Amino acid sequence: MTKLLTAAELKDLALASIEELKAQDITVLDVRGKASFTDFMIVASGTSDRHLKAMSNQIHIDAKAAGNPPLSTEGEDTRNWILVDLGDVIVHLMRPEVREMYEIEKLWRIGGNMRTSNHSA
Repeated sequence: MTKLLTAAELKDLALASIEELKAQDITVLDVRGKASFTDFMIVASGTSDRHLKAMSNQIHIDAKAAGNPPLSTEGEDTRNWILVDLGDVIVHLMRPEVREMYEIEKLWRIGGNMRTSNHSA
């Protein structure tokens, strides 16, 4: 029987998946105590719709291999913003212009101190 990964392990798995494919401008939002539906959000940019899809696919492959397949994936049809729901970790893969328009990081910082960390791929 496969052991379910902790939230921190899922976060690290998703980060490794997208860093391997050269995700850009990676930000990790620690939303524990702020959101009841997840512990971490990862926001990253991709250079094209194909890049976003490749990163989403890599997360699926790695999470499934670890025995923790994604609960759902949204946005693969539009490919401007793909959301991969790993339960305790939600990954937002966005084109830079879409990311700038929605400012997810800014939304989560409103209302209190938000722990964030930037990762460079």
